[in-house]
Amino acid sequence: MEELSPSKSDWTEVRGSEVHGRGMFAVKDIPEGEHIIEYLGERIDKEESDRRGNALYDVSQETGGAQVYLFTLDESWDLDGNFEWNTARLVNHSCESNCEAQIDDELRIWLTAVRDIKCDEELSFNYGFGIDDYEKHPCLCGSRKCVGYIVTEECWPELRRIIKKKKAKEERKAAKEKARKRKKEEKRKKKFS
Repeated sequence: MEELSPSKSDWTEVRGSEVHGRGMFAVKDIPEGEHIIEYLGERIDKEESDRRGNALYDVSQETGGAQVYLFTLDESWDLDGNFEWNTARLVNHSCESNCEAQIDDELRIWLTAVRDIKCDEELSFNYGFGIDDYEKHPCLCGSRKCVGYIVTEECWPELRRIIKKKKAKEERKAAKEKARKRKKEEKRKKKFS
């Protein structure tokens, strides 16, 4: 794919971020509903998208990190935004986001303010990942609504049930292990008394 000019916005700039190293920040107040920046990339079919996504997953298994910038456009097409000139890819996830991705009739993706955004505030949107492999995507947003993983808000109730069930299972296992150790210690004490 040919190198394009970086995506630009009069509303934002890239800065260091506590969430994920770099992020995009408002350089002036942004009103609710404003199209802030276009998310650019290469339009690819689903087969190619799966290939690239799986390749990125393989890299993440080897290195411990790989960013995925694939966006679903419709039932046939995705957009791969993994290019230096797509500065919109640096907008981080948050469980309490101030932007959302909107796809227009021409299948262009715009990051749009869902509320008024103050100057110097970091822009964020919910990446909308499914729940199937939630453990691969821990969330670092730190918001008061953070659910601990990058999943779409519609999955939050199910995620909370899964986490609660998993925690209860771990607590039962820990209690059994503690009881086993206590019995072993009691046997040892009886043996030497």
